[in-house]
Amino acid sequence: MAGSSDDNRQECLLLYDGRCRLCVMAKKGLERLGADAASNKVRMVMYQSEEAKRVLGAQYRPGHPDVALLVSPNVEIASGLDAFLPLLPGLKCGRFLSALFKLPLVRPLGSMLYWVVARFRYALFGEIPLESCPEVRDPNPSQLPPQESP
Repeated sequence: MAGSSDDNRQECLLLYDGRCRLCVMAKKGLERLGADAASNKVRMVMYQSEEAKRVLGAQYRPGHPDVALLVSPNVEIASGLDAFLPLLPGLKCGRFLSALFKLPLVRPLGSMLYWVVARFRYALFGEIPLESCPEVRDPNPSQLPPQESP
């Protein structure tokens, strides 16, 4: 992980595309359903934010991500549908959905559907300008790790 202040965190970060209208709507829906509750220890962070850049370090690529990413406290990264599966138990009917994804063919079909939607999300749902989103700027710059001088 890029910064020592991030090393001690005990929560997962769900990195979503802040330019994607579907992604932003899904984030708001998950928040309403309580997916970001303390019991889940998942915090949703825009991929285009400074925090995402710090957490991903050398793995960060400018622009938009191909899929959502779930970064665990030990910096293991799950992507696509696998980024959302850990959220299911904390949602209403989530245990049922978790069990459903354990059935043969359901997970591969879900992954394929996720890929298609992720690939064409801008054409299907539109794009949100980043300038209109305050999350692009780091909400708490005092927590930035000290920069090493060259």
